[in-house]
Amino acid sequence: MEATVPRPVDPRIPSAATSWVLLAAYPIALSLAVAFGTGENITGPETVLPVLVLALPAFLLTRWPLVGFVGLLLGVVGLAPLNITGLVGFLQAVVLDVAVVYIAATRSRIATVSAVLTAIVAEGAAATIYTGGGDTYVNVLVALLLGVLLAWLAGTALRQRRDYRAALLTRAAADAVTTERLRIARDLHDQVAHSIGVIAIQAGVGRRVIDTQPEEARKALDTIETASRETLAGLRRTLVALRRSDAEPAATATTGLAELDSLVATTEAAGVRARVSIQGEPRVLPPDVDLAAYRIIQEALTNIVRHAQTENCTIIIGYALPALTIVVSDAGRGGIDSGTGYGIPGMRERAALLGGELTAGPLPEGGFEVRATLPLPADQA
Repeated sequence: MEATVPRPVDPRIPSAATSWVLLAAYPIALSLAVAFGTGENITGPETVLPVLVLALPAFLLTRWPLVGFVGLLLGVVGLAPLNITGLVGFLQAVVLDVAVVYIAATRSRIATVSAVLTAIVAEGAAATIYTGGGDTYVNVLVALLLGVLLAWLAGTALRQRRDYRAALLTRAAADAVTTERLRIARDLHDQVAHSIGVIAIQAGVGRRVIDTQPEEARKALDTIETASRETLAGLRRTLVALRRSDAEPAATATTGLAELDSLVATTEAAGVRARVSIQGEPRVLPPDVDLAAYRIIQEALTNIVRHAQTENCTIIIGYALPALTIVVSDAGRGGIDSGTGYGIPGMRERAALLGGELTAGPLPEGGFEVRATLPLPADQA
């Protein structure tokens, strides 16, 4: 059964957003340069030309990142001979650094390393052309290379963050699948174990009395038929739920304490008389609490029928706030065969999923007791 989890994050930065950011950041930065008096003449072609040359690669970057990146490289190197000075010149390198961030955040490591090395070569060439190899060459080169390095680190950080989120989504999906499988296993166990236990006992009774007490044998067969039909109906509901597509609304669970009388009757047909005691004022329970309470009682009765070797047991349901209390006890031999032991762990899981707890063990005076506490929601309490 597939678990519904959030859609993984698209590794591509939204194209429209990236385009407009790249295109808008450049003229805005130029305006700031004017405002703070750090630019020279920014009204001539030395200002307009870089914007025009770098605009098209910026658009290409969002759809064909490697092509756009190569275009930016050529643009930066090609503009270097214009000897555009000050902040305006460095903004050309900033656009290339933004492209490095994009490549590092969205593309493979091989592509990232290639882009970084190419950017280093291109900006080194631009620095050489820009300074003519003069006294400022080293300072300009170091500044440009630091920009590439910082862009690489920023893109890598974005990639790691995206990978971490993807890992969380993958883990959440795996946990959801595991939780669903455990739930299905519990439901199948609870639906089948009780009925199969009753069927096995009644089949043995019928075999022993079929010649001497045909009426009792007929009753045993009736019980087997009823238990079999109930089991098949439960399995059919489970299969329908498993085959239901996620788009279809889930059916409301109907199993709950309202079916306790039928469960008690089936248990008595297996030879164990159950006395039910209700403490407090009964109320409508949340579906998950109602189902868990029923399943816990069902499993406890199944264990009594199969292992306790007794003819009587007691079921106490307490509605005292702020929790529903369930106690199922018997005066049998006080232990359960170890075997695979899925029953009691399954009951504990049901209680724990609702924030409750369950204990099960022999009583000092003999017998066995299962005690569960299932918290009720605030509106119930």
